[in-house]
Amino acid sequence: MSSKPFNATRVTHPPAPATFSCRDLVSIRDLVSEDIETIFHLAGLMKARPVKFQKSLAGKQIVMFFEKPSLRTRLTFEAGMASMGGWTSFVDQTQGRLDAREKLSDIAHNVERWVDGIVLRTFAHSTVENMAEHACIPVINALSDLEHPCQALADYFTLQERFGDLKNICLAYVGDGNNVAHSLLLTCACLGSRMRIATPRGYEPDPQIVADAQDMARTTGAVIEILSDPQAAVDGVDAVYTDAWTSMGQEHETEERDRIFPPYQMNDDLVSGAAPHAVFMHCLPAHRGQEITDSVIDSVRSVVFDQAESRLHIQKAILLLLLGGEFGRFPARSVHV
Repeated sequence: MSSKPFNATRVTHPPAPATFSCRDLVSIRDLVSEDIETIFHLAGLMKARPVKFQKSLAGKQIVMFFEKPSLRTRLTFEAGMASMGGWTSFVDQTQGRLDAREKLSDIAHNVERWVDGIVLRTFAHSTVENMAEHACIPVINALSDLEHPCQALADYFTLQERFGDLKNICLAYVGDGNNVAHSLLLTCACLGSRMRIATPRGYEPDPQIVADAQDMARTTGAVIEILSDPQAAVDGVDAVYTDAWTSMGQEHETEERDRIFPPYQMNDDLVSGAAPHAVFMHCLPAHRGQEITDSVIDSVRSVVFDQAESRLHIQKAILLLLLGGEFGRFPARSVHV
């Protein structure tokens, strides 16, 4: 396949589009390609000149409700807000679902009176959707069982920095058709890029996500292939990506998944089929020796920590675009009375 060779020179970010259409980031499906270009452009500026944004969110406050443990997501949102002069309150919901004690709409109507935005890391995707429906302030999906939009945006931002025009690259994802795979598929489709995903039979991505991605692809020119053969997926690609075989909440399936997924392990044999300039990706945390080997994740071609850094810049851009400051686009939605 035709692939753009590796270019060690940092890519110059294109001029920012004039619009940003979202009030929330619940799903990649909330975005159009111009929105992603806006996020990438702003993230590039913030990465290059962070001091210019030190007061961009002064006086702004967010609350983060997390039903799942976190390292990268929590720290990058907290550091991002602090670096722009904002403030963060963290609510640990790992001992009980967000709506177990109180009706979700009541939580939304309380929180919207106190802070400027809500960040959710939840099990059920409906929790994020319902919060966005009821809250008059922006809601950001920091992970749900269906999607992980901030991760996918950070991943494609990392690829853009490495390769330039994302229409010229092909990403292979091997492993479980999970929330990360879903958001990668939708981002690829939105950007008009190319992606192959290989999963064991029975572990394919959600059919509605695939259908939505294919619908986008018909407009953007993206190419999406759903396969079961990991070797075929990796052949000649510019990047190879994997994630944990067992996601949080699926621990009861660990033994069965450990039996089914070894042919999809991202090891030296598998990645040898990728292009010579290909990079190796993982959203972390990695289960070394399971879905990925030390020799791959520690390779000079691994960009896993670049991906982790990109989470900071992408989320800062999302926060600034949604919460306001000089880049703010929208007035607040009507306050409930």
